[in-house]
Amino acid sequence: MLHQLPFFLLLIVSILLLIMLAKRVGIAYPIVLVVAGLLVCFIPGLPKYEIKPDLIFVLFLPPLLYEAAWDTSWKELWRFRRIISSFAFLIVLLTSCVVAVVANSFIPGFSLALGFLLGGIVSPPDAVSASAILENVKVSRHFRAIIEGESLLNDASSLIVFRFALIAVGTGQFVFQQAALNFFWVIIAGLLVGLAVAYVFFWLHRLLPTDSNMDIVLTLVAPYAMYIAAESMHVSGVLAVVAGGLFLSDRSHIFLSNQSRIQGYGVWSALGFILNGLVFMLIGLQLPIIVNNLGETSINQAIGYGVLITAVLIVGRILSAFGAGIFTQFARRYFHLQSPAPGWRVSLIFGWAGMRGVVSLAAALAIPPMLDNGEPFPQRNLILFITFVVILLTLVIQGLTLPWLIRKLHVVNPYMEEEEAESERDIQRRLAHKSLEYLKSKCTLDMQEHPYVKQLAAKWKHAHQLLEDEAMSNNYKMAYFKLLDEQRGWLREWNKELELDEDIIRKHLMRIDLEEMKMRLS
Repeated sequence: MLHQLPFFLLLIVSILLLIMLAKRVGIAYPIVLVVAGLLVCFIPGLPKYEIKPDLIFVLFLPPLLYEAAWDTSWKELWRFRRIISSFAFLIVLLTSCVVAVVANSFIPGFSLALGFLLGGIVSPPDAVSASAILENVKVSRHFRAIIEGESLLNDASSLIVFRFALIAVGTGQFVFQQAALNFFWVIIAGLLVGLAVAYVFFWLHRLLPTDSNMDIVLTLVAPYAMYIAAESMHVSGVLAVVAGGLFLSDRSHIFLSNQSRIQGYGVWSALGFILNGLVFMLIGLQLPIIVNNLGETSINQAIGYGVLITAVLIVGRILSAFGAGIFTQFARRYFHLQSPAPGWRVSLIFGWAGMRGVVSLAAALAIPPMLDNGEPFPQRNLILFITFVVILLTLVIQGLTLPWLIRKLHVVNPYMEEEEAESERDIQRRLAHKSLEYLKSKCTLDMQEHPYVKQLAAKWKHAHQLLEDEAMSNNYKMAYFKLLDEQRGWLREWNKELELDEDIIRKHLMRIDLEEMKMRLS
């Protein structure tokens, strides 16, 4: 493993440069990384690195899911629970069945069980790909919440389908009633295990005398503990991590100090950034290994099968999105629904946002080479190749065209930025107003006797006045940023004096950085 360290270090540097290039040209970085990995693998002399399933499932998947869960709004997830749950569970099952029928009908040697296995592998859209692509266009927070919420949960349902299909292929038997009961058990038990482990970590943070470094280490351990605990009980580790992450995220202000939250955000952002980059780059590097293992199936035939399954997935998702929109319009006649019925434009965009990614490849790699009876697993290499083609085509075709489609259909609200800015100012006004009310009602005597408390009230009054005048607020911020830059320069100049303690200088520089960050977030 150590002899491959220079290769991985070079890979990480290449990922950084490629992501810079992707941002420069306005393309989502997963697309660039997968294509780059595909091109790099043809360079002679480079080591061929085969991804092990455990590397994705155990090392990469828990922290990536955990970070996504922390960034997900529980309020938005609950608000759109019907559409999210239908696409994350019902549509995944329906897609797996359709893929099973098509594969059984058009791919030689594919039984229904093998087709169902393939369907479970390629049915879930990828959360990271969708989020990265949507960063390049302005969409409503509701649309983003539905896409990200669906992608969080559909990985679990697809892996459950994969697990049952794998058993069916190995044993040659499939009992629907037993599979249905096991399906619900795996879901419910996975959620409960994740919540139980999260509850343990919640009280560990609260009861133990931890500092910010210890808190961050515990947050790094938590997703692995949730995933391993659930998988050891043969229930959904993915749902365990998602449920536990949502539980802890919703209560982070209770058990984490402000310093732990600030430092933890930086650590998790960097960790998620590099893990996502490595995963998508490694996906592209798998092609030569997959092609070499195709066996009797020609490359042209395999590509044709991959294109066929990709087309089935794209058309199936679009039809499902339109069906969900029609059902919503019908249901609004009889039930009160908070969310408005989507028009055909939104349904088309939602149907087109079905890029596949890391979970699909990891599931395909997790197919064992041999059955329990010692025979080779049927069509394993072809399933791997079809999965790779699906990931590549959906990322490149749908990923590149999704921003264009959103702009072309004019679903972007031209006043969205103004509405978000006004909502931001409204929250700031309310905070300033409530703060002034509190100081006047609870600290009246202190305001009279202590000048610093009086200055605090004057500060919030000044903030309220600034918020009423947007131009004044912007001028104030620009002047404040320039002043902070000057303060950094003075501190660096004073640091040249030998008698001054550099630790004190660094502490003041940190305070300036925090003050600027606070101002930029306001």
